[in-house]
Amino acid sequence: MKSIIKQTVIWVAAIMMLSVYSCDFLNVDDFFNETLRYDSIFSNKRNMERYMWASAALFPDEGNFSNRLGSFACDEGFSLTTRYQGSAYVLGNITPTNVGSMSRWTVMYQIIRRANTIIANIDVPRDISSFDKREILGYTYFMRAYAYYQLFMNYGPLVIIGDEVMDTNETTEYYDRARATLDETVDYICAEMEKAAAYLPGVNSISYSTFGRPINSAAYGLIARLRLIQASPLWNGGTAARRTFGFWRRSTDNVLYVSQNYDETKWAIAAMASKRIIDTGDHWLHTVEKKDDTLPLPDNVPMEDFPLGAGNIDAFRSYDDIFTGEALPIRNREYLWARISSSLISFTRDAFVNQGMNGNNSISIPQKIVDAYLMADGQTINDSSDEYPYAITGFMSGADITFSRYTLKSGVSNMYVNRELRFYSSIGFHGRLWPLASFGLPAGRNVQASYFPSGNGGKFSNPNSPNNYPITGYTLVKYTHEEDSWGNASGTSAEGAKRVEKAYPIIRYAEILLSYVEALNNLNTTHTVTDATGKTYVFSRDQNQMAYYFNMVRFRAGLPGLTPEELASRETMQALIERERMVEFLFENIRYFDVRRWGLYEISENEPILGLNTDVEQNDGFFSTVPVNHSSHRNRVVDRRLVLFPIHLDEVRKSPSLDQNPGWQY
Repeated sequence: MKSIIKQTVIWVAAIMMLSVYSCDFLNVDDFFNETLRYDSIFSNKRNMERYMWASAALFPDEGNFSNRLGSFACDEGFSLTTRYQGSAYVLGNITPTNVGSMSRWTVMYQIIRRANTIIANIDVPRDISSFDKREILGYTYFMRAYAYYQLFMNYGPLVIIGDEVMDTNETTEYYDRARATLDETVDYICAEMEKAAAYLPGVNSISYSTFGRPINSAAYGLIARLRLIQASPLWNGGTAARRTFGFWRRSTDNVLYVSQNYDETKWAIAAMASKRIIDTGDHWLHTVEKKDDTLPLPDNVPMEDFPLGAGNIDAFRSYDDIFTGEALPIRNREYLWARISSSLISFTRDAFVNQGMNGNNSISIPQKIVDAYLMADGQTINDSSDEYPYAITGFMSGADITFSRYTLKSGVSNMYVNRELRFYSSIGFHGRLWPLASFGLPAGRNVQASYFPSGNGGKFSNPNSPNNYPITGYTLVKYTHEEDSWGNASGTSAEGAKRVEKAYPIIRYAEILLSYVEALNNLNTTHTVTDATGKTYVFSRDQNQMAYYFNMVRFRAGLPGLTPEELASRETMQALIERERMVEFLFENIRYFDVRRWGLYEISENEPILGLNTDVEQNDGFFSTVPVNHSSHRNRVVDRRLVLFPIHLDEVRKSPSLDQNPGWQY
């Protein structure tokens, strides 16, 4: 390992030096205790900063997979355990009276009120300079916008407070607020992000002590994500919007929350939001130079230097190092925003098998995701070539294949041979070699995972936790470094086992590139749009631009680029974009929202979860593909109401004007 990340301050460091608590937004209880402390909070710059960082500490850790919607609430992840709240959501266990630990409503409005309090009192500290004021305002505007962003991603249209610091001890009527429409909500959050970006430092300001704090690219990246969502079928007229929200009207004035009129201009605005990030030149895809052990690429992959080809890079390391901690986050310009995450490190234990690795063994990856990875030459598994064939029978013969510090062991199923390099970086399969290099005793390193019933990660591997095994026969290895180890047995010495510190990518440049291509692909005419600074852009469905930026992502993965035939078809390109995002952003909290914005939620969730037959040994048909047969799958709920998370019933009942999300209890 080249380096272990060292960080002294992260953006949401829990500097809870002021124990100041505010009630939730719609609670009419007295804020008297907080008001008492205003004199001390704003008596000087240092106390104001402490209050700001303490407020920021209320945000959840984005790398915490157990406590959010996302991978386990859509078709990219599955578990038999109750460890993940996303599973509770798709099993129908979340209701407006039981929102579990995923609810963001109360705490995000707490943050918004605190931010408004800081903005209203920015001139109060006598020792605050113009530089200090600008810095505090930048972080505070971003904090407020990010709180709204968190709310929007879960709940859709929001109650917008503006700059108001709500009074205390008022009547219920004072706190009664209606929700804005979807477009009003997105426009407001984007405007607030623009405001924050004007104050926030740029990428060149990042240091060891400030990594994790938002920079202006974080604001611009979230704007790009929001504008793409706003332009997408679920929210932008058309069939998906009509089917899902055609009846949803605000009770106070009968206005539709979601526009039923398609507006192609929104795609042009989304293209602009991504292109201006590209044009800054501040960010690029992370790559690692080609090395002696770099795997030779297929002949159809261009050998020009990246980004025109993959001839000078190690494609496996280029992708893998982003997530494992091998690439130093402070120097990684692919991150528009990332944070060191202790929760992410803990989460990796859920992928390690029970026996011999001391893991929790609780993550399953569906066969659908596994099959989405291409062959090494870019062909699908259903259309593989003679040179890089795909076979569902037989096993790899001959010597082990070693490349880029990865070893593919002889004897693994042929299904796992000749696959694209992101597959090996992301998917754990039967027979995969786990290096466990930090383990002190050689006998505890280089363990192969076995998901047969009798294997070290099979259904009988942990009698005390019978649901701790990947029932599909696949797990997640993304975010796992070759040195990572949790020891070799529960309750025994770890013998030096350690985990490399990791950054969770909240938003990275690859997303910006694919979002830009998707936006261009949806344009039928030429559009002229202007950004917040007055710069003008002209966009059309430019196939050269689409190929150039899409191919960057493909070349970095060691794959060939698009063909003219693929580029010519809008429908083909959309399908390719959907597949690329599924693979590239596996377990980055993106697919859950993608299938919804595309209007594909019910389609994707109605597809059966498939996997290997982990109920039987190898010779009895282990490698055959079968539907998952477990109550955690059979009881999954597919219902249109799950497109948006429910607001807690207590909040709805406090405010007569606050409409519940469609399909949920009032």
